[in-house]
Amino acid sequence: MKYSEAKQGRTFIIRLEDGEIIHHKLEEFAKDNNIKAASMTVLGGVDKGSILIVGPEQGRSDKINPMEVILDDVFECTGTGTVFPDQSGSPVLHMHIAAGRKGRTITGCVRKGVKVWHVLEVILTELTGTDSRRMPDRETGFELLVP
Repeated sequence: MKYSEAKQGRTFIIRLEDGEIIHHKLEEFAKDNNIKAASMTVLGGVDKGSILIVGPEQGRSDKINPMEVILDDVFECTGTGTVFPDQSGSPVLHMHIAAGRKGRTITGCVRKGVKVWHVLEVILTELTGTDSRRMPDRETGFELLVP
């Protein structure tokens, strides 16, 4: 385990609107508001055609191949995520949502393009006093959080 400490900064109440792409808008918001790090909770609707990353094809393998699911209809959703800068200082969102419809739930990461259906509410809490960032990891190919 690796960790660091941070303090709570500003809190933002955000409404994303119909057709907006979650990760684009939240990374843009972080950049525009000089937010280096944040945690957030979301709830609302996601639209047909949204793409979720739903895990690797094989659990533990030398090459990690992410699987994608394209939503076939509108889904209700809730999720949580973080924003931390990458090695160049740009804010990067890591968010997972659970999207449900008629007793079926799909859970995954929003990084490939999840589109808002009418409205998505976001509570974003800025984290201050931290130098944590996402750095490339050779073994996994991921940009891992370095506290």
